[in-house]
Amino acid sequence: MGSARGTRAAAVLLAAATLVPVAACGTGGAGEKLINLYNAPQENLAAIVDRCNDLAAGRYRIVLNTLPRDADGQREQLVRRLAAADPGLDVLGLDVTWTAELAEARWIREWTGEHARQAREGTLAKPLETATWKGRLYAAPYNTNVQLLWYRSDLVQEPPRTWDEMTRAAAELAAQGKPHYGEVTGAQYEGLVVWFNSLVASAGGRILNPEGTRVELGPPALKALQVLRDYARSKAADPSLPNTQEDAARLAMEGGRAAFEVNWPFVYASMAANKPDMLPVFKWAPYPGIQGPGASPLGGGNFAVSAYSPHPQESYQAALCLRDPASQLTAAVKDGLPPTIESVYDDPAMAEPYPMRQAILDALKTAAPRPETPTYQNVSTMISAALSPPAAIDPQATLGELREQIDEALRSQGVLP
Repeated sequence: MGSARGTRAAAVLLAAATLVPVAACGTGGAGEKLINLYNAPQENLAAIVDRCNDLAAGRYRIVLNTLPRDADGQREQLVRRLAAADPGLDVLGLDVTWTAELAEARWIREWTGEHARQAREGTLAKPLETATWKGRLYAAPYNTNVQLLWYRSDLVQEPPRTWDEMTRAAAELAAQGKPHYGEVTGAQYEGLVVWFNSLVASAGGRILNPEGTRVELGPPALKALQVLRDYARSKAADPSLPNTQEDAARLAMEGGRAAFEVNWPFVYASMAANKPDMLPVFKWAPYPGIQGPGASPLGGGNFAVSAYSPHPQESYQAALCLRDPASQLTAAVKDGLPPTIESVYDDPAMAEPYPMRQAILDALKTAAPRPETPTYQNVSTMISAALSPPAAIDPQATLGELREQIDEALRSQGVLP
């Protein structure tokens, strides 16, 4: 494992080195300031960048740099360059779980004054929380995400409200020889963590205290572990559950093997493109809970400004343009990224690609953000390891293991270079 990490780190350092010549140029032609944007791959982000460059009218020019496709690779490249105080980073596209780590390390700038006001204006509350650390704003929310329950209305008339109801419905369908699996992300990775975190929140608890300094796994966590284990041993669980990630869940639903799927809204566009004949019976409902609808996982991405940017004022302006209503509409309609600005959901262009937009807004009111802590990467790794495979969970013993492992993770300094 150590050698694999070393190889990956070397590859990341090499990739970072190849990007330095582009980033080292601080100005463009005729004194134009270059603002280096680093973001995850997004098909239509270049069009958003072009629009913002036109609006800047020569005050600055955004240069788009694409990070690796996987989240670990994205984070590793950013933190290594930030740790080196690299001035070639200006606007940073962050996963919602990175805010605390980068803010605590003082690698990203706080948003204050007029810039903060504009970032907050019209922004939904839950996404705004993901950009905040210790009561201070460190990023501007760009896109958000929540999971919904997706189901086939030709197989079930009423969608299940709880995980227990889904297991019973699956058993009835299985007895009739019909597709019955309820696809969910059970592989040992972040998807398993968000499942557990949402179960804990649905049971009325939380993994960490609000300050991110202490483990708070109590009776709600024990209940969450019981539900997770029971589901993994039920008829609803696909045999491939211990290896299932989001895309595998989507494919199982499209392939006709599943009656239910717990997943992000991107699956609707995929179903429309790949199995249009199934779209009329592909419906959505609130995320399942313990005694009723649950707290959906909360995802998304935010724009931060590097502490080492030589052009901070222009970087704030660029970030605000990249996430303004017009930019978010483009990202939503063309790239499937739900907006963080509430008014965008009312745009007529949202109607066809997002018929579930009200369900998304409703879910955002009670969505469960992941624990906020500078050591989240460690915490997440410990949780996914302790919960895998889900069918092997011993609720009481696993709870004790989680408390011990997460406490150890909190005492670490994070997975930093």
